[in-house]
Amino acid sequence: MSMHPQPETDSVAFDFRALGERERYKLMIGTIVPRPIALVTTVDPQGRVNAAPFSFFNCLSADPPILALGVENHADMSFKDTAQNIRLTEVFTVNIVSHAIAEGMHVCAADFPSGHDELAAAGFTAVAGVKVASPWIREAPAAFECRRHLTLELGKSRQIILGEIVYAHYRANVVDAERLHVDPVRLDAIARLGGSTCATIRDRFDMPTPTFAEWSALSRPTEKAG
Repeated sequence: MSMHPQPETDSVAFDFRALGERERYKLMIGTIVPRPIALVTTVDPQGRVNAAPFSFFNCLSADPPILALGVENHADMSFKDTAQNIRLTEVFTVNIVSHAIAEGMHVCAADFPSGHDELAAAGFTAVAGVKVASPWIREAPAAFECRRHLTLELGKSRQIILGEIVYAHYRANVVDAERLHVDPVRLDAIARLGGSTCATIRDRFDMPTPTFAEWSALSRPTEKAG
């Protein structure tokens, strides 16, 4: 593949090693979009429930079934409740955020003092986990019970927490249990963009990946008649 230099007026470049943390953050969250939102529920060793949303979140593997959370520490580098609870209990639950529960998710993002019940404040219903101690949220369209698989410490400020999904809950009309097909319309998940901006995923289009043979047939120049 050939690379062609572009005139300076056509692009703006940034040396990430010369930027500050906040500057890198603004460029990354504004560009790497849309990002799914995980409303994570955990419990502390005394059984008190915590809930907090994270948009540094995605799935990484199906075998084993691994998802990842990026959890930033407080400004003084102490752990947030989510990270501390996962460290102590080894479990957490990821609740998918639909448009219907977006406002409640937003309430859970507030800086409640440690030990405050965010789920009650948001009007959510906590349901006991089947395989893990952390509850799932009844109002969520889907939820994954997870056990901590691995934690990566990225300097002092952030952890990447990998969790293995051990159990899943779906609202009955969201998934076809026979075909294991999740209906994106009924899931109605929202995504995070830059800053405080969120988006729905209601505009969709299908784009099947072609085989090499299909691509070759489509890209072969049409022969002119003699």
